[in-house]
Amino acid sequence: MTDHKELFIGGEWVAPAGSGRIEVISPVTEEVYGTVPDATEADVDRAVAAARRAFDSGPWPRMSPEERADAIARLSAALQARSMDIADIITNENGSVKSFSIMGQVFASTMVLDKYAEIARTYQFEDRRMGALGGDVRVRRAPVGVVAGVIPWNVPLYITAMKLGPAMASGSTIVLKPSPETPLDAYLFADAVLEAGIPEGVINVVAADRAVSEYLVSHPQIDKVSFTGSTAVGRRIGSICGEQIKRCTLELGGKSAAIILEDVNLDDAMLNELLMSGLMNNGQVCGAQSRILVPRSRYDEIVGRIGEGMANMVVGDPNEDTSQIGPMVAKRQQERVNGYIEIGKSEGARVVTGGTPAPFDKGWFVTPTLFADANNQMRIAREEIFGPVLTAIPYDPEAVAIAIANDSDYGLCGSVWTSDPEHAAEVGAQVRTGVVAVNSSMILDFNSPFGGFKQSGIGRELGPEGLEPFTELQSIILPAAG
Repeated sequence: MTDHKELFIGGEWVAPAGSGRIEVISPVTEEVYGTVPDATEADVDRAVAAARRAFDSGPWPRMSPEERADAIARLSAALQARSMDIADIITNENGSVKSFSIMGQVFASTMVLDKYAEIARTYQFEDRRMGALGGDVRVRRAPVGVVAGVIPWNVPLYITAMKLGPAMASGSTIVLKPSPETPLDAYLFADAVLEAGIPEGVINVVAADRAVSEYLVSHPQIDKVSFTGSTAVGRRIGSICGEQIKRCTLELGGKSAAIILEDVNLDDAMLNELLMSGLMNNGQVCGAQSRILVPRSRYDEIVGRIGEGMANMVVGDPNEDTSQIGPMVAKRQQERVNGYIEIGKSEGARVVTGGTPAPFDKGWFVTPTLFADANNQMRIAREEIFGPVLTAIPYDPEAVAIAIANDSDYGLCGSVWTSDPEHAAEVGAQVRTGVVAVNSSMILDFNSPFGGFKQSGIGRELGPEGLEPFTELQSIILPAAG
């Protein structure tokens, strides 16, 4: 068992102000896997003060973009050197299967950092233009200041990178608040920060419960909040930031639709992509394609193929190479998902596969479940389940599929599956979501903005557009020549 005693504040390991502990329970064994200090409000004050000093008087915001890019690249390299150890920890913190922990949790994180190192070198932080009265105007993108990065449990290191990359590129400093379910990987991350030689106070890490998290978000010395998590919590954070006129980026929930067109060739490769789009990370992904819209003319055929594929997936210990579906992160999450399966049955949806208790005495597993003969008004089609549960909904004609996809409170991701990618792009343009993938489980692209319409959030992450929310526009107006 790993037992950490300190917090990472101001570029060093420091003793916490309180004596509280966070126990990390393995979702496989249901036993304590590790413990970390439970940060108090005093710890948050200290972390914010360190980030404030680093921003107000430290070298970081005054470095050139190229120097900051070099630092981001060093951090990426330090994380890559620890990749297998970090992946092992994440697997045992939240149940991600080994293959996803390596690629989706760790290497995807370093790819994001590498991309922001590249963006920092090429981004136009200052634009010079002719002013209305004849003088020059310098329009700068200044760093936003001190950022609170609130990290969820499902992909902790990856979402840390999504917030950290643009914050570092901009010249801002950050206080990262890992989830109580998954704080252990943040300790290896902090070791990488030290190895990379990041100036003290630029990155601080404090794990805490919900009450202390709210204290961080509402702290008067925080200039911006970047949050990823549920829409309910995002609504609360948005209200705090609105009251304080504080900048915020909210990447929230989803109930994404995979539109399967009539001409699709659902061969094994495409079927695997489709299953991955809905079930990656055990279905615990905000952009999971959990509504499968199927043409009536091919409904039985396609639902049968999806059901067969799900039934053949290996559910088991996420540390095993053969496992494709691991456990839910916590018992409450297992109970939530199983509760939705019972709701689906009571609503009259037909269970194609799954819907039964997982075949293990220990571990918070859920059997992958496919519902058919559903409609878009059922709760299993409208509410985010966050587990390995897919719902197949018939449609006819194509315009109805688009209408069903758009009939949602959410608008994070979507996908179109077809033999005609150009037509898929035309369909995708009519779907009110931040991202639409064609014949792919890729719900985001490192070069392109990621974020949602409607209740799926405010703002964008990734790509050059993901840097903009970490900057403030400043115009310096020079006098016209005499």
